[in-house]
Amino acid sequence: MTQIPGIDVPDARGRTGLDRVGRDLSGNPRVHITDVELVASAWHVLRRTTFEYRRADGTWVTEARETYDRGNGATILLHDVARGTVLLSRQFRFPVYVNGHPDGMLLEAAAGLLDEDDAETAIRREAEEELGVTVGELQHVFDVWMSPGSVTERLHFYAAPYTAADRTADGGGLAEEGEDIEVVELPFDEALRMVADGRIADAKTIMLLQWAALQGPFAAGARR
Repeated sequence: MTQIPGIDVPDARGRTGLDRVGRDLSGNPRVHITDVELVASAWHVLRRTTFEYRRADGTWVTEARETYDRGNGATILLHDVARGTVLLSRQFRFPVYVNGHPDGMLLEAAAGLLDEDDAETAIRREAEEELGVTVGELQHVFDVWMSPGSVTERLHFYAAPYTAADRTADGGGLAEEGEDIEVVELPFDEALRMVADGRIADAKTIMLLQWAALQGPFAAGARR
């Protein structure tokens, strides 16, 4: 009998039972999971799940969905209200390059997967690795499913102040993980203009900048 990596025997990341995820879901009585197929697990996990779904009119239908499971993540907007700046990163993103971005060099807030850490620990790690900033007090902003039609990831959003003294390293990411990140400091008002004209086109970054303008540190009456 053939043993399948990721199901019967460990895959390259030491995982087994990847086809079990979701089979025991019981929170929605209108959904009955009938099968979970492991489609791919080279690094992250692609599953095809078949389920019975009771529609609003009471009829039951059989449906199938593919879900991409890359784990959950966290992102952060670092802001210096006194100087009116935010600290972002620029790096090459192949998925956006292949889908129409002119050069794939995306300007965005620091972010990363949680891996085995909690969200606060993970985003402190990412801010230090990518931007070279030792983060002090964190402000939790919100948690969002960014692409709920196909990707399971929930992204935890944070904000934190920074000063020149908090920039304790060069940043740039981890070379051993293939990261080549440019640290970019921008006037906050310029960052908003870049959202408007498309120079900033990353969803999480736009959400954080708009939050900062409407409710956060750069909102009317909040600037000191």
